[in-house]
Order: sequence, then C-alpha cells, then structure tokens
Amino acid sequence: MDRNATAVWKGNLREGTGTITTQSGALAELPYSFKTRFEDESGKSGTNPEELIAAAHASCFAMQLSHFLAENGTPATKLDAKAVVTLVPGTGITGSALTLVGTVPGLDPAKFSELANKAKAECPVSRALGAINVSLDARLA
Repeated sequence: MDRNATAVWKGNLREGTGTITTQSGALAELPYSFKTRFEDESGKSGTNPEELIAAAHASCFAMQLSHFLAENGTPATKLDAKAVVTLVPGTGITGSALTLVGTVPGLDPAKFSELANKAKAECPVSRALGAINVSLDARLA
C-alpha cells in the first residue's frame, strides 16, 4: 500500500513559502515556511515536517497499541497519544517523545506498560524513526 503527499516550494529558504497536500485531501495546500519550521514556537502560522511526523507517530502508535490491547482481551475505551518531535537546527531531528493516557478497563498498570512499550517498538513509524531516540511515558487514566 502506497500513500502520497506533495510539497510545492517557491523561493529561497528564508523568504520562500510552500504548501503541502495529501492524497486523502485531509491537508490541502497547507502552508509551511522557514518561520513555521524554525521560528514560530506557537505553531499557529502553519505546519512543518516535524509536526507531520509527530502526527504520524502518535496516530500509528495508538493504532498499534489498540491492536495489542484487543489481542490481550482488554480493548481500550480511549487512548490519548501525543508525540513531540524535536528538531535541533544544524543537527536535525533528534527525538520523538510519546506520551499516552489510556483508559483500559480491567488492565493492570504493569501489563499496560508492557504492551505500550511493545507498541512503541513495533509501530511502523517508530521503526522508520530508528535513527532517533523514541521515548515513552504511558499511564492509565
């Protein structure tokens, strides 16, 4: 299965602008720029590649964990996952920190931690991010 996205960039690095469009149409000509990537900590002026990686990582991890929990006979009521991708200018992307709060009736914290760590290791996006540090802070609600 292949998925695609298109980025169109116009201009130089500092003053140029671009748009990102995804195959699904979920993102359609979403703006990005030097400012959105390196200067706007609020994230309100547009997206950037790291934000998109974070979205991919959080969603993939949550889906993988939901599968492991169902296999365990303890399906989740809710998994609230967040990924924070760190970019160090001049160095690159150095890490993705996953945090998770799960509502899983009938599951003890030790088993939850075990399955969450397994999902962190085995979700396809975590595997793709193998060159960086991926951390996990997971707890039951």
